[in-house]
Amino acid sequence: MSAPDALFDLAINRAANTLRGLSTAGRESALGEWHVRTRFARRVPLSEVRRCLETRPAGVWHWQGGPEGGWEAGKGAFP
Repeated sequence: MSAPDALFDLAINRAANTLRGLSTAGRESALGEWHVRTRFARRVPLSEVRRCLETRPAGVWHWQGGPEGGWEAGKGAFP
Protein backbone atom coordinates (compact mmCIF):
# COMPACT_ATOMS: atom_id res chain seq x y z
CA MET A 1 0.00 0.00 0.00
CA SER A 2 1.65 3.22 -1.08
CA ALA A 3 0.63 6.75 -0.31
CA PRO A 4 1.37 9.91 -2.28
CA ASP A 5 4.26 11.93 -0.86
CA ALA A 6 1.97 14.68 0.47
CA LEU A 7 -0.17 12.14 2.33
CA PHE A 8 2.94 10.43 3.72
CA ASP A 9 4.26 13.79 4.96
CA LEU A 10 0.90 14.63 6.54
CA ALA A 11 0.77 11.29 8.35
CA ILE A 12 4.28 11.69 9.78
CA ASN A 13 3.64 15.28 10.87
CA ARG A 14 0.28 14.46 12.45
CA ALA A 15 1.79 11.48 14.27
CA ALA A 16 4.55 13.71 15.62
CA ASN A 17 1.93 16.22 16.83
CA THR A 18 -0.07 13.43 18.46
CA LEU A 19 2.94 12.30 20.48
CA ARG A 20 4.04 15.80 21.49
CA GLY A 21 4.02 16.17 25.25
CA LEU A 22 3.48 12.47 26.03
CA SER A 23 5.84 10.59 28.28
CA THR A 24 7.93 7.92 26.61
CA ALA A 25 5.94 5.25 28.45
CA GLY A 26 2.68 6.12 26.68
CA ARG A 27 4.00 6.94 23.23
CA GLU A 28 3.85 3.48 21.65
CA SER A 29 0.25 2.75 22.62
CA ALA A 30 -0.83 6.29 21.67
CA LEU A 31 0.84 5.92 18.27
CA GLY A 32 -0.86 2.58 17.66
CA GLU A 33 -4.27 3.95 18.64
CA TRP A 34 -3.77 7.03 16.46
CA HIS A 35 -2.79 4.89 13.48
CA VAL A 36 -5.84 2.65 13.80
CA ARG A 37 -8.40 5.42 14.17
CA THR A 38 -6.99 7.88 11.61
CA ARG A 39 -8.31 6.82 8.24
CA PHE A 40 -5.68 8.41 5.99
CA ALA A 41 -2.81 7.28 8.24
CA ARG A 42 -3.60 3.64 7.54
CA ARG A 43 -2.25 4.16 4.02
CA VAL A 44 1.20 4.64 5.57
CA PRO A 45 2.53 1.53 7.32
CA LEU A 46 2.98 2.00 11.06
CA SER A 47 6.54 0.72 10.72
CA GLU A 48 7.31 3.63 8.36
CA VAL A 49 5.76 6.11 10.77
CA ARG A 50 7.91 4.72 13.58
CA ARG A 51 11.03 4.81 11.40
CA CYS A 52 10.55 8.49 10.65
CA LEU A 53 9.64 9.48 14.20
CA GLU A 54 12.75 7.77 15.59
CA THR A 55 14.94 10.27 13.73
CA ARG A 56 12.99 13.41 14.65
CA PRO A 57 15.27 16.09 16.11
CA ALA A 58 14.25 18.07 19.18
CA GLY A 59 12.52 21.37 18.53
CA VAL A 60 10.19 22.51 15.75
CA TRP A 61 10.63 20.29 12.69
CA HIS A 62 8.37 18.88 9.98
CA TRP A 63 8.72 15.92 7.63
CA GLN A 64 8.97 16.73 3.93
CA GLY A 65 9.57 14.60 0.82
CA GLY A 66 7.59 11.41 1.21
CA PRO A 67 9.19 8.11 2.26
CA GLU A 68 12.62 9.21 1.06
CA GLY A 69 12.32 12.67 2.64
CA GLY A 70 13.55 13.98 5.93
CA TRP A 71 13.03 16.44 8.75
CA GLU A 72 13.19 20.14 7.90
CA ALA A 73 13.40 22.94 10.43
CA GLY A 74 10.25 24.92 11.13
CA LYS A 75 6.56 24.27 10.82
CA GLY A 76 5.15 22.47 7.78
CA ALA A 77 2.62 23.90 5.35
CA PHE A 78 -0.08 21.60 6.79
CA PRO A 79 -0.73 21.00 10.49
